Amino acid sequence: MQSSIEALRGVLLAAAGMMMAVTPIAASAKPAVPAIAPVAGKPNLVMGSFPLAPIGYQTEEFFLDGTATSYRVPGGLGGDGAWNATAAETAPFKTRVVVIRPSDPAKFNGTVLVEWFNVTGGQDTPADWMVAHREILRRGYAYVGVSAQVVGVEGGQAAMQQSSGRPLKRSNPERYGSLVHPGDAYSFDIYAQAGAALKAPGASGLLGPLAPKRVLAMGESQSAAFLTTYINAVDRLAPAYDGFFVHSRFGSSASLDGTRGANTPSSPPAHVRFRTDLRVPVLTLITETDLIGGRLTGYHASRQPDNRKLRVWEVAGTAHADNYMFQGAFIDDGQRSAAELARVFQPSKMGPFGKLDQSINPGMPHHYVTQAAIAALDGWVKSGRAPASTQPLVLASGGKEGTEASFALDGNGNARGGLRTPWTDVPTMRLSGKGDPNNFIAMLAGSSELLSKAELDKLYPGGKAEYLRRFTAALDAAIRAGHLLREDRQEIIDVAAINYDAAK
Repeated sequence: MQSSIEALRGVLLAAAGMMMAVTPIAASAKPAVPAIAPVAGKPNLVMGSFPLAPIGYQTEEFFLDGTATSYRVPGGLGGDGAWNATAAETAPFKTRVVVIRPSDPAKFNGTVLVEWFNVTGGQDTPADWMVAHREILRRGYAYVGVSAQVVGVEGGQAAMQQSSGRPLKRSNPERYGSLVHPGDAYSFDIYAQAGAALKAPGASGLLGPLAPKRVLAMGESQSAAFLTTYINAVDRLAPAYDGFFVHSRFGSSASLDGTRGANTPSSPPAHVRFRTDLRVPVLTLITETDLIGGRLTGYHASRQPDNRKLRVWEVAGTAHADNYMFQGAFIDDGQRSAAELARVFQPSKMGPFGKLDQSINPGMPHHYVTQAAIAALDGWVKSGRAPASTQPLVLASGGKEGTEASFALDGNGNARGGLRTPWTDVPTMRLSGKGDPNNFIAMLAGSSELLSKAELDKLYPGGKAEYLRRFTAALDAAIRAGHLLREDRQEIIDVAAINYDAAK
C-alpha cells in the first residue's frame, strides 16, 4: 500500500518554485541541448511492482545539466491561450530523467513518449505511465520521464500537502545531492531541453542504439496544466516535441513565473483554452471529474471546438483517478488473468489512504481509452491524419460563470454524450466522475454503483448471453472508432463476463 500511496500522489495543480540568481537574455529559436551523464544504479521512482526485464525493457537514469530560460508574456495571459511569450532570465539547472526502452532495438517502434512527472504529492509520480504502461510496453515505445519541477527535486509546497512527500534530494542525498532546480519558472525550458536532447545528433546517450522518429510530450493532471501553458506560451519558442497528449486538465493552467497565486502578470485566468494556431497535434483526454471540476475550475468553461491540430476526447464514465490507478497499475504487467483484473474493475470503497464513504470508480473506460489515445496521437503524428472528432459530454447545468456543472444522465444513471464505451452503453454498473467533495481523494476518484438484479434482468432479459452479445457489439464499435484497441478486446470481454456474474 505504501508504494501505491507514493505513486498516487500526483493528480492536481502546481508547485511553488525556489528562485536563484538570474540573468536577462534574448529569445532563442530552439531549446538548448543540455549535457547528459548516465547514473548507475536504480532510479528513485515508483513505477509498479513487477520487473520490466522479462517484458523486454530496461531502465536507466541520466542527469541533464545546463542553463534554463524563464518566460514572460507582456500584458498578461488571456483566456484564449494565444500567449506571445518572450524569454526572460536564465539560471543553471541539473535534473534527472528516467529512460525505459526496449532492450532489443528491433522492438522499438520509433516513438518516444516523454512524461512531465506529476509532483502533486511532493515527489515525482509517473501518472501517465501508471495508466497506460501496458500499451507502452507491448507496442515498443521508448518512455522518458522528466523531473521538470522543483518540488520533485528540491521539495517544497505541493498541492496535496505542505513540505511533504519524498523529493529526490531528500530521498537519496548521496545519489541526487548534486541536482539543482532554479524554480518552476524554468520548468518549461527544462522540459524542452529534455526533448531536444532526444532529437539532437548523437543523442544515443539517452536512448542507446535507438534512433527516434517521433518525440511526443505527455502529462496528467497538474502536469497537464503545465503542458497547457507550455503549448500556449513556450512551444513556438522551444519546438522540441512532435505532438502533445494533455491528459486530465481542469479549466485553468499553470503560471509562467512558478508561483501558485492568481494575481501576477504570469498567472493564467480561471478558464484557459488552447491557442487555435497550434504548431503540432494536441490530443487532450478529459474525464468527467475534469469537466465539472470538483474543488477546481472545471474544463466545461474552457471548452473549444476541435480544429486542424486539436482533438478533445471527453470520456463518459471516467474519474480523474480510479481503482486502476490505485491498485491495478501496480500489478498489471500484461500477464494477469481476467479474474485478477476483474477484481480491480469492481466498485470498491477502499482508497489509497483507507476506507471511503462510497465506492470509487473502477476505471475501465479511463485505462483502456487512455491507451487508445496514445496510439491515436502517435498515428496522427505519423500519418498526418487526425482522429475523427467526438461529441462532448452533455451537461444538465453549468457552462456559465458561477454555476455548478452537472451531467445529463441516461436511463441507467450514466452520463450522456461524450466518447462512448461498452461500460456506459451496455452497463452492469453506474460510473461517474463525480465523487465526495468533502474528501480530496474521493472527489478525484469519482463513484460507482452496481446495478440491481432487477435492473439487470430488465436490461438483459436474455441473461448473460444477451449482455455479452450487446457488450461485444458496443466494444467492436469503439474499436472501429479508434477509442479502444483491438489488442485489449479479448481481455475486456473476459473481464466483462466475470463482472456480470459478480453483479448478479
